[in-house]
Amino acid sequence: MQNEKLRNVAIIAHVDHGKTTLVDEMLKQGGIYRENQATVDRVMDSNDLERERGITILAKNTAVFYKDTKINIVDTPGHADFGGEVERILKMVNGVILLVDAAEGPMPQTRFVLSRALELGHRVIVVVNKIDRPDQRIHQVVDEVLELLMDLDATDEQLDSPTLFCSGRQGTASYSPDVPGTDLVPLFETILEYIPAPQCEPEDPFQMLVSSIDYNEFVGRIAIGRIERGTIKQNQEIVVCNYHNPDEVKKAKAVSLYTFDGLARTPVTEATAGEIIAMSGIGDITIGDTICAKDVVEPMEFVKISAPTLEMTFSVNDSPFAGREGKFVTSRQLRDRLFRETLKDVSLRVTEVEDSTDSFNVAGRGEMSLSILIETMRREGYEFQVSPPRVLYQEIDGVKCEPVERVVTDVPSDNVGAVMEKLGARKAEFLSMTPVGNRMKLEFLVPSRGLFGYRNEFLTDTKGEGIMASVFEKYVPYKGDIQRRNTGSLVAHETGESVAYGLFAAQDRGALFIGAGVPVYEGMVVGVCPKMEDITVNVCRKKQLTNMRASGSDEALRLVPPRILSLEQCLEFLADDEILEVTPENLRLRKRILNHEQRMKAQKGKKS
Repeated sequence: MQNEKLRNVAIIAHVDHGKTTLVDEMLKQGGIYRENQATVDRVMDSNDLERERGITILAKNTAVFYKDTKINIVDTPGHADFGGEVERILKMVNGVILLVDAAEGPMPQTRFVLSRALELGHRVIVVVNKIDRPDQRIHQVVDEVLELLMDLDATDEQLDSPTLFCSGRQGTASYSPDVPGTDLVPLFETILEYIPAPQCEPEDPFQMLVSSIDYNEFVGRIAIGRIERGTIKQNQEIVVCNYHNPDEVKKAKAVSLYTFDGLARTPVTEATAGEIIAMSGIGDITIGDTICAKDVVEPMEFVKISAPTLEMTFSVNDSPFAGREGKFVTSRQLRDRLFRETLKDVSLRVTEVEDSTDSFNVAGRGEMSLSILIETMRREGYEFQVSPPRVLYQEIDGVKCEPVERVVTDVPSDNVGAVMEKLGARKAEFLSMTPVGNRMKLEFLVPSRGLFGYRNEFLTDTKGEGIMASVFEKYVPYKGDIQRRNTGSLVAHETGESVAYGLFAAQDRGALFIGAGVPVYEGMVVGVCPKMEDITVNVCRKKQLTNMRASGSDEALRLVPPRILSLEQCLEFLADDEILEVTPENLRLRKRILNHEQRMKAQKGKKS
């Protein structure tokens, strides 16, 4: 039996191809806002960091009504590092809208998410978005999407997917690129026609797979998922089980039930099969658990989430300035916060470091997901320090293997040589080169560790015009050493406050990261040295004054403005013997061993 008044659909696309903007328009045209209600652009990006970076991190649920049919829309992240979110969400829906930029065409993340959707047998609606771009190439992009579907072994039905042409910003859709659209009715009609209604057996025993977790300080964990079969009532007794631990069964109660209506969650007293609902009242529920009726316990299979490829060590701040700026500084607070994050982010793994009570290894999908966690914690008032990111190796058939990523770059033709040379030095394997107008699309397979610190170099080499995207491909045998950095560090000699006189003397040695009047401590990295060696500089050195005056000895000192590093740049800059101190007010690079003499001894010990 099908519930014809319901459709569940996910929107998948590459980062920045316009998913969230299109959902905005669907909400407006679905009549979610009152006549006089103020609306916000990219309303689905509710998190501050999402708005700042223009990316979606967490999958969101919303619903619109069209011709008395409820369409549940799930917005998924387009960035590869948040792929753990995408894989879970696809289990909740019956079809997907594949959104492709009319100029850029299918990108690596499009390939990654689409392959997951096709494996699950979902129907696909292809939407070519941003057709109003001056550099659009609609017909080539449609061909590229078809090639991609064939590459990924799509079925005949999936290859015969309907294609629509949209402008998310203007809120229009049409069946032909030559006929301009006036509204999104063609899109709504295609969803009703082509996406199957969910199968529902309301009389069968209740069963639901938890695909997402929300956390609320008042009600604790909230389980979100699609009801596979049966009906659930408020305060009904249920059991929780897991496919991978079938013997572990916990009794619980469905305290509150909510359905999605526009951007709000509406409390309901009962819900039936096919609906996407949120349920609170189960304390230790986690993603992948199955909630069943208490008399029929049948755990559902769970999409295996891809393993993390990158790890960093988070530890309590032990610098001389520890505890001055943060609100949460103890190991217990850091531990609780990191383990709380694993409740929401299923692709994150946190383990305690052996022989240490205040350090934790945090493994994730990539630099982006870990840097977003660091930035979120920093804004919440946490103070801690992190190690440089390191790749997680695997042993396959007795051979040490490392993760490689498929990297696609879109660069001006003049910069192709520089990009190929730099990636070649990072053990990249060149795959293909495709001209697109006066630009080139290059494809490589690059070891994950070869991409550390490359993004900034790439932007410099392409004068800010290059686009680079990467997605995890596979594990391959270890490719050998890669030189991570060809510069050294300028290290502060003593604790104090930086002064213009000391900085003036130090700036001849390299580019500085700090200006005058900044508190520094011994062992803190205050700049970059162009040679591959660390130089100790005294930025706190004041000019010694005598009672004698000579004309011309007090000229004004000219300081070069300091290079202020962002969080990502700091993580890319870190050498193996350095760590990053993160506080709500500052990011400070420092040596692991602060004392100069002890550092020298440790280096000599390593060489011998």
